[in-house]
Amino acid sequence: MIISCVKTDKQFNRFIKLPWKIYSKESAWVPPLISEMKSLLSIKKNPFWLHSKRELFLAYDDKGETIGRIAAIIDYNYINFHNDNCGFFGFFECIDDIQTAKALFDAAQNWLKEQNIFKMIGPMNPSTNDECGFLCEGFDIPPSIMMAYTPKYYLDLVQEAGLKKLKELYAYYMPVASDERVQRLQRIVDMAKKKMPALEVRTLNMKNFNSELRAIMSIYNRAWEKNWGFVPWTDEEFEYIANNLKHLVDPNLVIIASVSNSPIGMLVSTPDYNQILKKLNGRFFPFGIFKFLYNRNKIDALRLIIMGVIKEYRNKGIEAIMYSKGLNYALKKKYKHCELSWILDDNIMTQRTAEMMNGRIYKKYAIYGN
Repeated sequence: MIISCVKTDKQFNRFIKLPWKIYSKESAWVPPLISEMKSLLSIKKNPFWLHSKRELFLAYDDKGETIGRIAAIIDYNYINFHNDNCGFFGFFECIDDIQTAKALFDAAQNWLKEQNIFKMIGPMNPSTNDECGFLCEGFDIPPSIMMAYTPKYYLDLVQEAGLKKLKELYAYYMPVASDERVQRLQRIVDMAKKKMPALEVRTLNMKNFNSELRAIMSIYNRAWEKNWGFVPWTDEEFEYIANNLKHLVDPNLVIIASVSNSPIGMLVSTPDYNQILKKLNGRFFPFGIFKFLYNRNKIDALRLIIMGVIKEYRNKGIEAIMYSKGLNYALKKKYKHCELSWILDDNIMTQRTAEMMNGRIYKKYAIYGN
């Protein structure tokens, strides 16, 4: 077995395409778009790398076949924001072999040590604003859009390699149905509106996309600043992410709350495009585009990615108003269910909100570290 740094385009392509060797067609794994993976890891294209750096490693067997990969990542914005001299590992894929896995984890950790960073957590692909965590419950269910999927044996590999579970992330399953929630929410909505006549709750205005982006970024960076692992988005990062999603977003599923024209909260959902990506096998062109357009209106699930309100306006019913607006639209469009993810294992308030909306935990993810 050989561990090698990725230096050439050929090695980079091997790094990108390794998951197709790890996962069978029968698994619940959803192939990512190859073009998006290349962009995500591209130092030239992804503005995340303006404040971060990485080293990619491949594992080869004695026949020269690729059998594993890992990325060692340093996000200097994370280090500075949390005052935590910590690096990440990410994009881990590996055959079911402890020696290969241990060699990959050691390669990532040794590279971080060379940069004077002696603490490592992950997987972050490449940060908490992207896919992260090893799946530890829900292996028979395909992942929702922008959520990770990993085989069960990764849990044994990471623990046998000496890393310990540090954090759990929960995904909730919520049915979309006209049940008692609608009436319960309406009562809360009516009371909240009486107490806050200046409150405005609206959907995304695509005609003013850039100004709407600024409002969303402002809410995100204020409402999540105390969350574990949070790092404020830079302007360049947010624009990069938003532009990637611009043609996929349903503006009726992006809900913004404002008081006196000042943005204070938001709820962001998206159709679960993984239902289509499963059929594309990583390629949008030349024929994937036709599959995408044909199946787009057949998507029957949502992922609720973000729901939050800045500190000064929490516990005033604003979350209920946004959720009610989103639920009514989902009912109108005949979606069947929604995933709310991810929620930290110690975020009791959001867990209770999900349970109040008839949500139940159906997937768990774990973050590991030394």
